[in-house]
Amino acid sequence: MIRYKSSRQLNLEGFVLPFGGRLREDNRWVKWSQVIPWDELAQAYYRKMNTDQGRPCKDARLVIGSLIIKHKLNLSDEETVLQIQESPYLQYFVGFSRFRDEQPFAPSLFVEIRKRMGQEVFRDFEDAILSKTGNRKQPSGKETSNKGKLLVDATVAEQSVKYPTDINLLNEAREISEKIIDELYTQADWAKKPRTYRQKARRQYLLVAKNKRPSLKIRRRGIREQLQYLRRNLGHITTLLDYLGSKPFPLSHKLQRQYWIIQLVYEQQDEMYNKRNKRCNNRIISISQPHIRPIVRGKAGKSTEFGAKISVSMVDGLAFVDHIGWDAFNESKDLKQQVEVYKQRFGYYPEVVLGDQLYGSRENRKYLKERGIRFGGKPLGRPPKKTEENAARLEQEKKQRIQDSRERIPIEGKFGQGKNGYRLNYIRAKLQDTSEAWINSIFLVMNLMVLLKELYEKSKDLSFSDLFLLQRVMISLYQATCRRYTFQPLIG
Repeated sequence: MIRYKSSRQLNLEGFVLPFGGRLREDNRWVKWSQVIPWDELAQAYYRKMNTDQGRPCKDARLVIGSLIIKHKLNLSDEETVLQIQESPYLQYFVGFSRFRDEQPFAPSLFVEIRKRMGQEVFRDFEDAILSKTGNRKQPSGKETSNKGKLLVDATVAEQSVKYPTDINLLNEAREISEKIIDELYTQADWAKKPRTYRQKARRQYLLVAKNKRPSLKIRRRGIREQLQYLRRNLGHITTLLDYLGSKPFPLSHKLQRQYWIIQLVYEQQDEMYNKRNKRCNNRIISISQPHIRPIVRGKAGKSTEFGAKISVSMVDGLAFVDHIGWDAFNESKDLKQQVEVYKQRFGYYPEVVLGDQLYGSRENRKYLKERGIRFGGKPLGRPPKKTEENAARLEQEKKQRIQDSRERIPIEGKFGQGKNGYRLNYIRAKLQDTSEAWINSIFLVMNLMVLLKELYEKSKDLSFSDLFLLQRVMISLYQATCRRYTFQPLIG
């Protein structure tokens, strides 16, 4: 149930501190709270909730503000709640009217928040930020010629997962199967417990795992042994389940889910072992996170990444997540959708699309040409022979391509900002939907930083004293991004 109240923040004098004094106007959280469109974000957050049924929910500003604090400072769920409890500036940022020496909510609520905030909610957040920055959709009847630059690219948001190896995955599956056998045996009235040879299997696994450079022969022998133990355990589980019956099902939801996963792991590993392959379709690399797939990128220093592949478009510093996929996909297939979404947002097509050469397929070039959009990349086919008649034109086209490649740098920088400053390459959520919400939250915080930049641009007309205070705010934000900032509340 929604208990909505306006997110209009009290003035600094109205915020009550138990130890006297007042908050500083030049604090970064005070400045940032004045820029964020809280009411628009709250409406987007409440859109999927029931207005008159259910338990009353937390205030939207508290929820959204806590997510911003979490990803801005790279904190865990528990640490975020403690920081809000200890800092009056953070409590002012999330909409409190007085300092409260208690936890605003339980840290476990973050999981439910991430489950609730789907892609549609973050799309509404993007619209609110676009409206705040002045990039509104053009009303009907106005000029509709192509305008602006659309930058497109893709990257992988890596999960916090152990590097997968076949022997480790099979050993984990075997240990889970042993737990399932123990659980089922306690419910069955059998006189003798099925043998699992767990100690012997553990010793054989360690002979391979502790070997720094095991040969192919040793690895295959270790995999074969673990497959045999896992096959035996799965047979015991099937026998016990048949004996106990399925009503009610004798396993908890967690063990039942793990049982389904380890069966698929066994089938995949057995197929790769028999065919001597190193790949299979929909390969599972983590039992706790079975939705993760290996994505071969061929990047320097890391040929394979494990996480979600995201297709991103960028306009005037604002980055939008257009597609999140857990399987490897060709990002050039998303170009048409990204261009159409650009038109929905602004009311016109872009003048130029800047992307790497992968986006410059014949199909995409034809699509862009029909809409009067220039693609900033090399033309297809063999380069024309240089003559006196076309020398000037070829030189101009070369300069244009160089300029386009330079103007495409900001989207690469946005990925670097997300991975180095906001840990986009270390997603710690466990479920698929919560991981996607984690990724979208990082881009939300980076887009809100653009709002602060807009405030800085407007500060050119301010007095010298106001400009000096704003400069201090920008320096503190930069220090926090570089993770050199130690938060100490300042009380005036």
